[in-house]
Amino acid sequence: MTDEYLPGQKGVDASQDGTGALPQKVFRKKARHSPDLAAIGAGILNGSINDLAKAITYIESSSPAHYTYGQELLQAMLPYTGKSIRIGITGVPGAGKSTFIESFGIRLCEEGHRVAVLAVDPSSSISGGSILGDKTRMEQLARHPNAFIRPSPSGGTLGGVHRKTRETMLLCEAAGFNMILVETIGVGQSEYMVRGMTDFFMLLVLTGAGDELQGIKKGILELADAIIVNKADGENKLPAQKTKREYDQLLHMLKPSTKGWRSKAFVCSALKQEGMGEIWTAIQSFQSLTEASGVMADRRRSQTKDWLHTLIAEQLHQFFYRHPYIKTNLTEWERLAMDGKIMPAQAAGELFGKVMKKTE
Repeated sequence: MTDEYLPGQKGVDASQDGTGALPQKVFRKKARHSPDLAAIGAGILNGSINDLAKAITYIESSSPAHYTYGQELLQAMLPYTGKSIRIGITGVPGAGKSTFIESFGIRLCEEGHRVAVLAVDPSSSISGGSILGDKTRMEQLARHPNAFIRPSPSGGTLGGVHRKTRETMLLCEAAGFNMILVETIGVGQSEYMVRGMTDFFMLLVLTGAGDELQGIKKGILELADAIIVNKADGENKLPAQKTKREYDQLLHMLKPSTKGWRSKAFVCSALKQEGMGEIWTAIQSFQSLTEASGVMADRRRSQTKDWLHTLIAEQLHQFFYRHPYIKTNLTEWERLAMDGKIMPAQAAGELFGKVMKKTE
């Protein structure tokens, strides 16, 4: 048995003693077979990739014991989080997201930033795993000493990937990564999920504007703080500029995604690393503006509230379907509803009554 963090204790600046070690007095006994919380916490704060990877593994585990351990570690790391810029990145098929993220990430790394790339992949729930090709798709960035790439398996639920990606993001911030790039790999709800956990959200597109041409829903456009027309090189340069103007016109008619910020379109060539400076300057302007106005802080508070309610809904869902009565009798209630002998609403009410132990 070793020590672990006592929830509720105020964090202490790890730089006070110059070692990055967490104070031992805020830890107490933890479960067997798990790494010492004080040691792994100090390793994360000192930027240890090995300790960060171990911690993320516990966060992603479906084991109840690992979940408890991971939550206590997160509580210990909480005072050291929140100091990054969180950037969400999505794009239409073929827009070159991976090439863009690698090119943009390398630029940031070369400027001295520490970049973590997290991939949100709800579609991986089919196999229960994650898309493991991220490091293969971004070989140069993966080798950079200032970069960290981690896919996030969904565990079979959108709520699962939502929780795990958020918590992984917090651990990365505690480890000193000040630029968090969250990439959507799945489709559909993943864009809304990533918008709900990031500060700045960008949409990558190809030449040829318009929802009909690229299958972009208006709702996705309304999420974007910036639209990036990628692959603006060679013969595609002029068409890309035309597409940029068309998207600027579209954005002008839409409600801004962020209060006080006018969403804009940009052109770039990720392959040739052109146009990245203008995009990075825009993100820095966005950060300065939203921090000064309080919009950034309000957004993060609102996101935390939404996250809380998502977790409540997820736990209620699990509690209901794991209840012994539901496991034994749900099939019969389903049959009664399908045979038209009871209304679905009445069946649901009866089932909840059993689970919640309501009395007549």
